Amino acid sequence: MTRWSGVSLVLLDVEGTTTPIAFVHGVLFPFARARLGEWLSRHAGTDLRRDVVETLRAERAAACARGEAVPEWPRSAGDDNGDEAVVAYATGLMDRDHKSPGLKRWQGLIWEEGYRAGLLHGEVYPDVAPAVRRWREAGRDVAIYSSGSELAQRLLFASTADGDLTPLFSGFFDTAVGAKVEPNSYRTIAAALAHEPAATLFVSDVTRELAAAEAAGCQTLLSIRPGNPAQVDASRYAPVTSLTDILL
Repeated sequence: MTRWSGVSLVLLDVEGTTTPIAFVHGVLFPFARARLGEWLSRHAGTDLRRDVVETLRAERAAACARGEAVPEWPRSAGDDNGDEAVVAYATGLMDRDHKSPGLKRWQGLIWEEGYRAGLLHGEVYPDVAPAVRRWREAGRDVAIYSSGSELAQRLLFASTADGDLTPLFSGFFDTAVGAKVEPNSYRTIAAALAHEPAATLFVSDVTRELAAAEAAGCQTLLSIRPGNPAQVDASRYAPVTSLTDILL
């Protein structure tokens, strides 16, 4: 166990930290992927569908202007906004594990329907709820920062085997605050919750994210869970295999 001093905010990643990667990649992603076309068809002519598509197109145009590699946007039956074209582009983003905020939002909307229908239930490691409750009882704030949309985060933590955990968290943050590999994102989150970066402990399974958090002045821990990809520079970071081992 590791005892930390001076920590007033614990900031947690989701995939590989609070939630098994197998659940995200083996349940959530396939669920959304299988329903992209059906969702577009069911929302045909709505402002929501137009907003989803226009957001994806605007993101692609901005990425191309920055010289980034993004999937082609194919034409479908002469209509480049047709369902087949949009699904093909979104599928291309998923195949590349592209951190597209527009795609993440769309996935969240599909997952919302799945959670509400009882087809999905959030999964977290058994140590998450007791650790977070203990930190809160000790007067610390706990927040989530994930590339998944804020909506998707709330849905996951509201439907776990341990019940609705959302009241335990002081905030849910997605890439609207900035990329997870950008130091300023962590400064923004700390400021939003009225904490200093130096008093913020960020836990993630990705060392590039930990490096960004450290550059912002945060303390860090590397989450080691079954199935997490190996990190080439893992030795640079203090490891943790269970959140209950973090004593504040």
